[in-house]
Amino acid sequence: MGAARPALLPAGERGSLRVSDRVIAKIAAQAAGEVLVESPGAELVPKDATPHASVAVRRNHARLRLTLELGYPVDIGAVCGRVRRHVTSRVEALTGMVVPEVAVEVERLHTAAGRRDEVRVQ
Repeated sequence: MGAARPALLPAGERGSLRVSDRVIAKIAAQAAGEVLVESPGAELVPKDATPHASVAVRRNHARLRLTLELGYPVDIGAVCGRVRRHVTSRVEALTGMVVPEVAVEVERLHTAAGRRDEVRVQ
């Protein structure tokens, strides 16, 4: 006969897992990048212009701030909305935290004309 299985402790007695702020920020930045790669004008953004995220955590709530660059012309509001929704979904799913706020800051817009100027300078 097999050994008896130990009884599971109630959730409050099992302990908890704390996800570091740095990990939450990386998850948010990665999730934002997943949206941006499929956005119009993505080919205009330099490959090293990856999204950056910072996070403030309080009582299982993560407030996020994202900084990103976009190709232009693009519907900035629509892209930022998609980024917010996707980042919220991914962070909540992967960390179990509530994400009540995702602030998105567009740091720079890249145009085809700006890209041609960069090529000439090089």
